[in-house]
Amino acid sequence: MSVFRISYRYANSLFQLAEEKNILDTLAEDAELIYSTLYNSKELRSLLKNPVLKTDKKKEILFAVFNNISSAMKDFLNFIVDKNREDILMEIMNEFLNLIDNKKGILRAEVVSSVELDDNLKNEIISKLEKRENKKVVAKFSVNPDIVGGYIIKFRDTIIDASLIHQLERLRIKFSEDISITNN
Repeated sequence: MSVFRISYRYANSLFQLAEEKNILDTLAEDAELIYSTLYNSKELRSLLKNPVLKTDKKKEILFAVFNNISSAMKDFLNFIVDKNREDILMEIMNEFLNLIDNKKGILRAEVVSSVELDDNLKNEIISKLEKRENKKVVAKFSVNPDIVGGYIIKFRDTIIDASLIHQLERLRIKFSEDISITNN
């Protein structure tokens, strides 16, 4: 079974529990903390994937790192480690956060531009995305000068690439095709 399907099943179980106990916001905060910590710590992800490390030691590490999370999330982490699924904990938390976003009508997007965008342009991008997707958009903006100009927007499984480097690559391919057609 794929990692996505497995992580979705565990995330959905946590989501149903959170709704049932009316603790969705609390578990969302916990999940955001766990996801961002794992995302930013390759060492912690490696520890959790280490087959030599015993279950009790993994639990000890997780509870030392995440000592301020709710008891419901601690119980869930215990369950995940007992089921030997700690290696996909980051994916489970990501899917859980996606389920919450879907319920709340939120779309998370990543916008990469070649230069820092001013607030008016950021708001315009968010507004256009909200109209297009009919959801509240929460955008994370970053700068990557390698794209030369323009922007790249990523959300769910969609990429809108309006970068200059992408446009130049498309032109190069088009010219290559035109030249090969002419030579034949």
